[in-house]
Amino acid sequence: MNGTSTALIVVGLFFLGGIYSFAKQQMPKGLIVLLSIGAAMCLFAGVLRLEVWN
Repeated sequence: MNGTSTALIVVGLFFLGGIYSFAKQQMPKGLIVLLSIGAAMCLFAGVLRLEVWN
């Protein structure tokens, strides 16, 4: 596990916390969807960059 994959996974998890917080505050759905897409992309990229796939 290198630094880049760790950073991407941490940022993705941070975005997941933001999604939960924004949903509790009843923020606009478009903003929550945009944050969800960003979180999914960060987590997906972080998992793909793990060195276990070699």
